[in-house]
Amino acid sequence: MTPNPPPPVESALDAIGNTPLIKLNRMVPEESADVYVKLESFNPTGSKKDRMALAMIEGAEKRGELRPGMSVVEYSGGSTGAGLALVCAVKGYHFHIISADCFGREKLDTMTAFGAELEVQETPDGKITGDVINSLIARAAELAANENYFFTDQINNDDIIDGFRKLGEEVIAQIDGPVHAFCDSVGTGGSICGVQAAMREAGQDTRIVALEPTSSAVLTTGEGGSHSVEGIALGFVPTHLADEPYDEVRTIDESVARETAVRLAREEGIFAGTSSGMNVAGALQLAAELGPGHNVVAIAVDSGLKYLSTDLF
Repeated sequence: MTPNPPPPVESALDAIGNTPLIKLNRMVPEESADVYVKLESFNPTGSKKDRMALAMIEGAEKRGELRPGMSVVEYSGGSTGAGLALVCAVKGYHFHIISADCFGREKLDTMTAFGAELEVQETPDGKITGDVINSLIARAAELAANENYFFTDQINNDDIIDGFRKLGEEVIAQIDGPVHAFCDSVGTGGSICGVQAAMREAGQDTRIVALEPTSSAVLTTGEGGSHSVEGIALGFVPTHLADEPYDEVRTIDESVARETAVRLAREEGIFAGTSSGMNVAGALQLAAELGPGHNVVAIAVDSGLKYLSTDLF
């Protein structure tokens, strides 16, 4: 029987969320827990960041901070910027994005495809560092001094937690049984906070594990470093993680994350980027420790299409 297709929606914004949850098969040993991957590439711009972009814009509209005729400004390596570019295009706002040349060309081009005004800063060695991120933040804040600009300020914006709470609620509805562990690599920390809130509200005693690259283990060691995993490890502890809304932090080597991303494509048919590989690598560790009869969830953050110009594949 052919399944009933979903009904039409009013706009592309209504297509954000309700993404598939896929059980891994070939990559998970028999003696391990079940591992599920939330496939966020099904969002309109191919990333989980569409959720937080919509939440930030609609939250600002509800409070009257963002009004017709104003411009939106943000800094981003690409995925948050693409999400905001999409939302601003649909809602009719001018969007000014600050980024850097250490991020993938596909991500930068996606933002301009949606009509964003893109400002790209040069980096000394093409690596992501705390200094690079702080420079982007400073430029966005400079522009936000203009009263006609609204700075979404993703690092300090609590609306992103509500944006990711729905992701957690979706996972709970999709899995038959408890979610024993959830892991995600840390950028703003919004998805960790949102999923934790959803799990706690549902009465689930889910083990929340934050992941970061060994090369920039701020949560683990207090010291950042340069790395090449886009979208995470900003070089400082993000505001949303100041109260440590997680049960554990683990570090994953970049090489392991990349190897896992390639395996995801070639063994499971899941096409995703390096941070997604990091998430699944962490989930496989947890699954081995928990054993059969348990469920572990990781996020496939975005699409591998965003990394074809890099050395990942």
